[in-house]
Amino acid sequence: MKHLLLISFVILHSSFAIAAERSRILFDTDITGDVDDVLALAMCHTLADRGACEFLGVTVSKNNPLTASFVDAQNTFHGRPDLPVGVTRDAKAQHRESKYLKLADSTDYPHDLKRNEDAKDAVELIRELLMAQPNHSVTIISVGIASNMANLLKSPGGVDLVKQKVKALSIMAGAFAFCNRTNYHLEANVINGIGYMQTVADQWPDEVPIVWSGFEIGEALPFPRVVIQRDLDYLPHHLVKEAYLLHSGPEHDRPCWDESSVLWAVYPERGFFGLSEPGRVKVLDDGFTRFIPVKNGQGSQRDRFLTMNSVQQSRALEAIVHLTIQPPPAK
Repeated sequence: MKHLLLISFVILHSSFAIAAERSRILFDTDITGDVDDVLALAMCHTLADRGACEFLGVTVSKNNPLTASFVDAQNTFHGRPDLPVGVTRDAKAQHRESKYLKLADSTDYPHDLKRNEDAKDAVELIRELLMAQPNHSVTIISVGIASNMANLLKSPGGVDLVKQKVKALSIMAGAFAFCNRTNYHLEANVINGIGYMQTVADQWPDEVPIVWSGFEIGEALPFPRVVIQRDLDYLPHHLVKEAYLLHSGPEHDRPCWDESSVLWAVYPERGFFGLSEPGRVKVLDDGFTRFIPVKNGQGSQRDRFLTMNSVQQSRALEAIVHLTIQPPPAK
């Protein structure tokens, strides 16, 4: 009996150790147009501050001359001035103007990295960070066009590197339910780089799970404008607040598309979302994401997409809000 109790204790202790193991996250973003990238990046920092994850670095998948500078400014604002930043060198990746990246030039947000030319190539940085981590330990959060993910797969030994080092890909892309008044929504992260997303959907190794957060999830999680108006005044200049106001203004509840992928990536076991049955996502030539479920146990089981009921909706939005507005560490 004592022997059985000892075995049970060891198993229970091991289970808690596995559950408590910190995620290692790499945040790949197209931080240019929409402001949900800024809020999602704030969440990554807060989660790292809380010890929920180890934050390895940030890579940018769209072209804009201010991306590296802005990301470094936000990393510095959140107390991580030395966090590695990489930018795409792919001339075919979408060029995008921004309403808020100009905050990188403000003296209110000091930082060291001033030019994209001084940042590392995104794929080079991803490879470097992955190779330095234990096997099957890194969750990549991809919340933009898939240029960096596709180019990673195409790099020498890229598929094998992903297979060896990546635990999961949490990606905000596509649509898997009725949303935006249609059953055939063509989501922006896909249609702004269809070829890149097709490469990821077709070539990402079967051994590494992909969890897709569709447009419908973020659409159902409107970030409350009152939070921006009232809860970010603890500093005279708050980068997240200013970016939000420059992009969306004070009277808009911006959907939390990218934030949903961050929340699932770090807390996959906390029930903020449900998961679909397993299957495979096919990206059609027009950019539609078609989910093909497994039939009779046959076929790829690599992909699932997030689902959400009304209770999860309330819990997820509350978590996103609190993880966004938590003050950065005191300087």
